[in-house]
Amino acid sequence: METSRSSSAWCCSARCWPGTCASSSSSSCLWMSARVRTLCHKPWSYIPDGIMPVFWRVVYWTSQCLTWLLLPFMQSYARSGGFSITGKIKTALIENAIYYGTYLLIFGSLLIYVAVHPELRLSWYELQTIGITAANTWGLFLLVLLLGYGLVEIPRSYWNSSRHGHLLVKTYFKASKLMTEKADAEENLEDVMEEVRKVSESIKYNHPLRKYIDTILRKCPLDYQEKMGRNMDDYEDFDDKQNTYPTEKSLVKLHKQVIYAVQRHNRTRVQWQILLQQAIHLEDVAKNETSSTHQFVHSFPSSEPAGWFSRYIYTPTVEWYWECFLKRWFYRLLSIVLTLFSVVVVWSECTFFSTRPVLSLFAIFIQLAERDYNYLYIEMACFITIFFLCTCVYSTVFRIRVFNYYYLASHHQTDAYSLQFSGMLFCRLTPPLCLNFLGLIHMDSAISHQEKLQTAYTSIMGSMRVLSFIANGFYIYYPMLIVILCIATYFSLGTRCLNLLGFQQFMDDSEMTSDLIDEGKELIRREKRKRQRIEDGENRRREWKERYGNPREDYAARNRSSHEMKETSYSDTVSSSNSRQAKYSRSGSRAERDRIELLQDAEPLDFNAEALTDDPLDAESGRHSGGRYLSMSSSRSRIFDDI
Repeated sequence: METSRSSSAWCCSARCWPGTCASSSSSSCLWMSARVRTLCHKPWSYIPDGIMPVFWRVVYWTSQCLTWLLLPFMQSYARSGGFSITGKIKTALIENAIYYGTYLLIFGSLLIYVAVHPELRLSWYELQTIGITAANTWGLFLLVLLLGYGLVEIPRSYWNSSRHGHLLVKTYFKASKLMTEKADAEENLEDVMEEVRKVSESIKYNHPLRKYIDTILRKCPLDYQEKMGRNMDDYEDFDDKQNTYPTEKSLVKLHKQVIYAVQRHNRTRVQWQILLQQAIHLEDVAKNETSSTHQFVHSFPSSEPAGWFSRYIYTPTVEWYWECFLKRWFYRLLSIVLTLFSVVVVWSECTFFSTRPVLSLFAIFIQLAERDYNYLYIEMACFITIFFLCTCVYSTVFRIRVFNYYYLASHHQTDAYSLQFSGMLFCRLTPPLCLNFLGLIHMDSAISHQEKLQTAYTSIMGSMRVLSFIANGFYIYYPMLIVILCIATYFSLGTRCLNLLGFQQFMDDSEMTSDLIDEGKELIRREKRKRQRIEDGENRRREWKERYGNPREDYAARNRSSHEMKETSYSDTVSSSNSRQAKYSRSGSRAERDRIELLQDAEPLDFNAEALTDDPLDAESGRHSGGRYLSMSSSRSRIFDDI
């Protein structure tokens, strides 16, 4: 009994055990509120008292300074088109004046409320609590919106991934939209480059603003730089009286447009190649599903040599079973598990304010582990719960796209502004996400209204009772809105509204969607034909090279030897010279010379895939519907027909 009491006293004297506080749950403090039934052993990861509050205070205030002060300034700085550090800083300060003014207005309103309240005294602690409450309120507002979308969309996305037909049709839809965006990006880049060319031709080498033009030119693609360099005369002096020159302010604006246009063009080009690979792979899966050999066959095998993993483990047979059979069932099982997690989260969000009886499922699970001091179980339960909540919230952040203003693209194609904006959202969402989790497991005394020892995290949050209408109203009842958001996401109400407003969205029962799917299917088919022709041409050249060697080098070597022999035979007699010349000048038969000349003329053709047609009548007549052949003549058009 004494051992149990001393152990209980030791456990209750420990402010917080480690690991859980670092994951914003402080679940090690859960032992304080339960009756001692078994011996409480010291955890292996125990952290002494007083360390975790300091750690959380540093992390919290650092993230708040980043999200509310530094990152907005860095966004404007990165997006600015200034040519100097001072100019970029000035632009960033002007753009953020309204942003910072909004903060001051919200904080001032809350400050006035506390000042006129008769029961509250204004102190530094209350001011700190007001600032934290304002930040957490804004973060909780975003949290519920993003969480309501992610709880439904993540399980549904995995379920749809198991439907290969649906996934392929949606890929066709994306291809059609991406091709339109790619064409707009190319057109925008050409317009901006044309403006840069005009400005570059008007401002000569000895003009004071020429250094700004050189900075802009370095941001342009290499092919445009070469064109502008060839069409420019750097030795022509400028005349201030005859010509009108752009101002520095207009060059700053042009610099900003160039950065945006080049980045957008590169992003759409890379995304198109990635989407093309996905579409080809999905079409290969659809073809291999009916294969009787149970071996996965790719339409365009990789040119890179296969590694040991592909040779010994991920063989074509294993790949067939995974892609055509196991993968779909794995995604379906994962979707069902995630759906159950989503249901538990929605139920707990709507009932976590009820402490008697305890209705929150997460609180019930944790309280069951409290009785036996099951430290490992509590750690794993807290980790899995927070991991699922973070996945639902943060994955929604990656899916958000506000036109081309904010967009996270894969394969390193995201601009600096969007990266910093996502960093701001992560910093703003993390503190309210931690508080929401503590409310779900009834460890936040401001919500559960129970007298418990505060966790390390809630100790730095302050008492929310300073603003009672937020602690007793907004924090408790606003998360119930997640039910309405989940229902709206399940029936795709947001997608339907955007479609009505003219934004093309993927909908199964839409005629516009069907048209875009057909267009995307044709685009993918055209790109596959183009890639097939390139691959066939490479195979033919490889076969000719293996069969006849390198005809260019052989032909050049024979010309050199013939020329040397002609020089050596020039000093001999006329008869012997003629015979030797006839001997050495014939490097082979007539057929061999014709073959060498034929291969010498067989140059690769630069063409546009849109120029080709599937109509055999057009192919025979030699007519092409659009498209430009950069290097082709009538004598070379049928060069490989007989090969």
